[in-house]
Amino acid sequence: MLRKPDAVKRPVNLSLNAKMLDTARELGMNLSATVDTLLADEVRRRYWAQWNTENKDAIAHYNARIASEGLPLGRYRSFMRGEAGVVDSDGPV
Repeated sequence: MLRKPDAVKRPVNLSLNAKMLDTARELGMNLSATVDTLLADEVRRRYWAQWNTENKDAIAHYNARIASEGLPLGRYRSFMRGEAGVVDSDGPV
């Protein structure tokens, strides 16, 4: 999701801090790759922040349901309870 490594590249105009740009060039940085990576990170961060906001009610409802009813297959999660091999009311642990 959100990964588009084969997407066509499009030229754009950017206004950047001149001193920072000169320093980046002196360091041999690939500006296109750097900006592309940073932009992808920021888009991903904002996408998931928006997704979480839009789905906040559903997530809260799900979490409340799990808190009150437990996980659907929770009785089979022996690693979450005592020692292996011990039997409790839900079956083997």
